[in-house]
Amino acid sequence: MKTQPRLNPGKLRRIALEHQGLLKKAPFGRGCNATQKAVEQLGYIQIDTISVVARAHHHVLHTRVPNYQPDHIDKLLQRGSIFEYWYHAAAYLPMRDYRFSLPHMQAMERGETRWIRCRDKKLMRDLLRHVRDEGPTRARDFENPAPGGTSGWWNWKPAKQALDQLFMQGDLMVSGREGFQKIYDLRERVLPGNVDTRMPDMAEMANHLLDNTLRCHGFATRKSMTYLRQGNALREALKTALAQRQEAGLLASFTTASGETVFAEPDIFDRRAPATQPRVRFLSPFDNSLIQRARNQTVFDYDYQIECYLPESKRRYGYFCLPLLYGDRFVGRADCKAHRSNGVFEVKALFVEDPALTPDGEPARQFAASLQAALQEFAQFNACDDIEITATTPGAWRNLLSRP
Repeated sequence: MKTQPRLNPGKLRRIALEHQGLLKKAPFGRGCNATQKAVEQLGYIQIDTISVVARAHHHVLHTRVPNYQPDHIDKLLQRGSIFEYWYHAAAYLPMRDYRFSLPHMQAMERGETRWIRCRDKKLMRDLLRHVRDEGPTRARDFENPAPGGTSGWWNWKPAKQALDQLFMQGDLMVSGREGFQKIYDLRERVLPGNVDTRMPDMAEMANHLLDNTLRCHGFATRKSMTYLRQGNALREALKTALAQRQEAGLLASFTTASGETVFAEPDIFDRRAPATQPRVRFLSPFDNSLIQRARNQTVFDYDYQIECYLPESKRRYGYFCLPLLYGDRFVGRADCKAHRSNGVFEVKALFVEDPALTPDGEPARQFAASLQAALQEFAQFNACDDIEITATTPGAWRNLLSRP
């Protein structure tokens, strides 16, 4: 099919952000049901252990659900509306999509992946029996050795590895968490009885990934659909799915300003562009909207790399810099840290990179006001009442932001 004319970059950005729930203040409503709608729209919410600011899964949901509370996750797990497993990383996923995790579980059980935590079949059988007889179990339940200095099969490290393996194989599920500790239980005691557990074939898997990408981004590229997924068979199945939908008139191909091909509903770019407001949002480095670096450059002309995994000498912006979204543009980043013990939210370094936002004139004042409001709101979400700005680039922003 002939590629259509190049797309308007602004419209492309707004379509992407609208599907991500980042244009309106409360795109999914409020409360626990809104949190469920957000998970279902995005397809997954990545879990991460870093707590310099609110952990990634809470941060991502707070950005889209104004009155989000961390216990929403626990309530949705208890309802059986979401489950914890693996997407391209550890994540919360809609329970409706459970069957599409089965191929990964099967590969784990067969040892067909590089991820192997435990090969001790007897230990895993013993652990399953323990969970069946004793009920929900945490890894920390095996931390204390038995008298005499030995703890047998329940030695902490092997037991933890076996629990992880049983979880990744699908024999155990996470029924909840205490702090950040997983609570494991048998799959049959966690999985709702009405959940579809048919193993999807490769065509179904390809169409699922395509549908997920179109729903949460508004359009798809070949790379975005297979992000961190291996296998030529899947890529061929996606190629077939794209061709079938284009032939049926359900999808069309378009070219971005950078020359990349995207796939979307045929009339999506003929519709009026979604409205945007001059609102600042601090996004998580693991936010669904920007986790793919190449996609950020294509759609937003924004190069972002999380630097906490780099040696300190190689960091340009800081340990945990948060992308700054202003309206429909990423305009900078801020290295932040929540000092919860004394209630101070520190902006260690703020970088304003958009050339249109020089620290003088009306655009700068509007941005500064929106940024201060966003800072105050995000600080409160991080259990902090006071804000300290240590450094800014350009330096004049520090004075502008300190004005009453």
